[in-house]
Parts: sequence; C-alpha cells; structure tokens
Amino acid sequence: MDDYLKQYREMISLRGLTDHTLTAYSSYISAYLGYLSDILGKSPEEVSWAELRDFIRWLQKERQLSDRTVNACISQLRFFTTYVLRRTWDPYQLPFRKFDSYLPFVPTRQEMQTFLSTITDPKFKALLCLMFSSGLRIGEVRHLKCRDIEHSNGRILIRSSKSRSSRYAQLSETAWQLILRYWYSLPGQDRPRDFLFPQKRDPSRPIDHQRIPDYIRSHEKELGWEHRFTCHTFRHAFATYHYEDGTDLLTLKALMGHKSINSTAIYVHLSSGAFSSSPSPFEKMGGMLDE
Repeated sequence: MDDYLKQYREMISLRGLTDHTLTAYSSYISAYLGYLSDILGKSPEEVSWAELRDFIRWLQKERQLSDRTVNACISQLRFFTTYVLRRTWDPYQLPFRKFDSYLPFVPTRQEMQTFLSTITDPKFKALLCLMFSSGLRIGEVRHLKCRDIEHSNGRILIRSSKSRSSRYAQLSETAWQLILRYWYSLPGQDRPRDFLFPQKRDPSRPIDHQRIPDYIRSHEKELGWEHRFTCHTFRHAFATYHYEDGTDLLTLKALMGHKSINSTAIYVHLSSGAFSSSPSPFEKMGGMLDE
C-alpha cells in the first residue's frame, strides 16, 4: 500500500501545493489504504463502488466526520482513482453530500481589542495583529519575508496567496510598530533575516503551521474564554469591520485577494449594520398597530 500512497503524493505534489496541503490531502487516502489492507484485504484495483460507499460510511462513523469533511474525502478518492489508478470516476456512484452552511464567528470589536491587547509574547502579538490588520491567511503570514514589508508604501507583498497569484495587502502603521518591537526584542543574532516569523530551531523555514492555532487556543484559556477564535477569525473580522466602516465590496475584494465577488459578499451577512441601515418596507407602511 505504501507504493500507492507514494504515487498519490507524487501526483498531488505536481500540482505545486504546499507541504501542509499535501499532508492534508493525503490523510484520508492513508486511512482508505489502511481500510483496504486491514479490513477488506483487497488492492485498490479490486474495490467495487459498493465497497467505496461502505468505506465512506465506516469513516464517517469511526471519526464522526461532518458532511463537508466527507466531501473532502470523496474528492481525495476521486483524485486517487483518476490519477493513480487511471480509472474513470463516476459521480453517480459516490455523490457529494449536501451540507448546511453556517456563518463564521466574528468577534465584537471590543472582544478583538481585548484578545490582541492582552498578548504579551512580542512575536505572536506582531503575527496576530498583522493577520488582523491586513486580513492575512495563516499561510500568507507564515511565508512573509522581511523584504515583503514595504513600510514606505504602506503595503505588504503577498507572494504565497491561496489563489496562486501575488497581491498587495495594506500595512497598518500600528502593526509596523509591533513588528519593530518584536524585531528589537530579539538578540541581534536571532533577528529574522529571511522569513519574518521563522522557526526557532531552523530559521530558514517559516514558523510551524500548528503553533499559531495552538497559541490562539492557549490565549483564549488565559482569558477564560470558550474556544471560538481560529486563525481565520482575524481575516473575517478585518473584512467585516471594513464593510461596516463603509468600504465597498469591490475594494474589499481587492484587499482580501478574492477571485470572485461571491466570496466577498458573505461579509454583508456578517456585518452588524447590514440590516439596521436598510429598514424593512413594513416599517415604511405605518399605521399597522392597533391604537
């Protein structure tokens, strides 16, 4: 089974994905190959559509997966079947699940201020404030390099964008001061030279992906809060507050680096002022209450 996984990872890597994405994409294929070996005792070529469906039901039961996550697993199986086994995928045999969509959590401005102002670690304070003030994704802030910060132009060059295209993000002056504070808090020999937020053990590599959500959760515990913040919360808050302050959707789309305006439009729903600024027609009719 190791050869199948190796072929899968090789085909995935040809798409130019990051190491983190490569690991995520391989997770359920590893589980699938283990299922075939330990439970079915079959090779992937011998598996029927009925057995593929049984695997999905088994996986969902064993791991308590959401329908959205099951769809991600089905996508991986489709890629494996198409590019490793070189067989035609039949979407009618294993269809995607329908799932409920939920609006993401956006903290109040006071909650965001409390969260950020109480961070004492200079590195994580600069990192998380930069994520919030510029609307950066976790992969974008991890891969920022010192030369990407253009203070004189008030902007940041984003090279590792999710859409595979570079863009500029705005640079807050306050965030810049926090970057400087973080920089000067380190001994001269330990100051970043390449990645702005490098690993401690290997400065030639960016900070580990998992360290950021781990820090966020630990800081919530310090504040006595329930776990609601994620790495993407800062990006959601950046966009929502921008929209509430009057930024139009096209400008916001550019600031966020979205390919489609549909991705940006969600912040209309997240904005607390979206409904208060547009009264119901019923209110304008008047005269409906009994006197």
